[in-house]
Amino acid sequence: MVKKEMIAMLLAGGQGSRLGVLTRKVAKPAVSFGGKYRIIDFPLSNCIDSGIDTVGVLTQYQPLRLNTHIGIGIPWDLDRNVGGVTVLPPYEKSINSEWYTGTANAIYQNLDYMESFNPEYVLILSGDHIYKMDYEVMLDFHKKNKAEVTIAVMPVPIEEAKRFGIVITDENRKITEFEEKPENPHSNLASMGIYIFNWKTLKEALIAQAEQPALDFGKHVIPYCHGNNAPIYAYEFNGYWKDVGTLHSYWEANMELIDIIPEFNLYEEYWKIYTKSDALTPQYISAESKVERTIIGEGAEIYGEVYSSIIGCNVTIGKGTVVRDSIIMNDTVIGDGAKINKTIIAENACVGNGVVTGVGEEVDNETDPNIYNHGLVCIGEKTTVPNNVSIGKNSVIYGKTEPSDYQGGKLASGRTLIKEGEKA
Repeated sequence: MVKKEMIAMLLAGGQGSRLGVLTRKVAKPAVSFGGKYRIIDFPLSNCIDSGIDTVGVLTQYQPLRLNTHIGIGIPWDLDRNVGGVTVLPPYEKSINSEWYTGTANAIYQNLDYMESFNPEYVLILSGDHIYKMDYEVMLDFHKKNKAEVTIAVMPVPIEEAKRFGIVITDENRKITEFEEKPENPHSNLASMGIYIFNWKTLKEALIAQAEQPALDFGKHVIPYCHGNNAPIYAYEFNGYWKDVGTLHSYWEANMELIDIIPEFNLYEEYWKIYTKSDALTPQYISAESKVERTIIGEGAEIYGEVYSSIIGCNVTIGKGTVVRDSIIMNDTVIGDGAKINKTIIAENACVGNGVVTGVGEEVDNETDPNIYNHGLVCIGEKTTVPNNVSIGKNSVIYGKTEPSDYQGGKLASGRTLIKEGEKA
């Protein structure tokens, strides 16, 4: 039996419903980020940069693009004979087969995989956060304190603390109490959903709690360990960390990449972010085009003007088109003479000539105001938008739309246009 000191289990099964049409056909960790990357590239790169060479990736919702992206782990140097990266979907068992029902249930269903490496420690990660973190430093902290469980935490403004799982610690950072999304928080240390467990502690807790419906780390496993007097410590992280779980936070995190001195730097030599790169032609920026404060992916062709935006790979932007404050994902084509403002356009979309987005007053979205807000326009993947239509703020479009879908050539602010047969 091969023995590994620490293996990582990366939870990447989430649907990410708060990203609206962006995750209709793709798991949240496989959504594009920063032009050429996908969200899962960040925790995977953290693993290899931290010296962790064995990673189980637990997938469930719409896993195809995620599986294709990860492959056998070559971009992250995780194509190993022993260890490496393994995609772990739910599978048929001789008795009751079931989907993963909660974060900890997904880990419980893969006890055999973890057992095969007989690790001393297991690192649990979420596949949908943007950050750089050296897990080796967290492991040193875990060992130094003789902890059985270490939870990565970060300070948040106290007024935001009620959105998180909050931990309360003594002066040595030992956790004395937990509060799950408390109304009146007694601390501002928020759990980041990153845990190091001693393998024996994790295994015992998962088996003991296995019957809990939707078995969850925050609700069941950690309180169980705490109830059994296992020493649990809080490892404080003070770097950049972003949960890109909503359309607005996703848009904001992308826009932060193009700051003059970005808080989150993709260009550091010593802590690289790796991704699967296709062999693409170089970018082409025509003589009459203008580009300012923009990231442009390989294979893109720019004939218009682009300001403060993220442009993915193989994107074409037509003559006379002006793109501002927008995210345009891979393989999308925007025609000539369009004006694209504060818009997220997913992969393989086709936006016609003369289309104008992000116009008019801000009005609450008619179907999902909690998703489509902050004045953003969201256009789903493989969507077609016909020539010369104007699209208001807080609106969403998905599917192959036609001129007759736009009354008087307009989609008013706050409208939802999802073609029949393409419903959620």
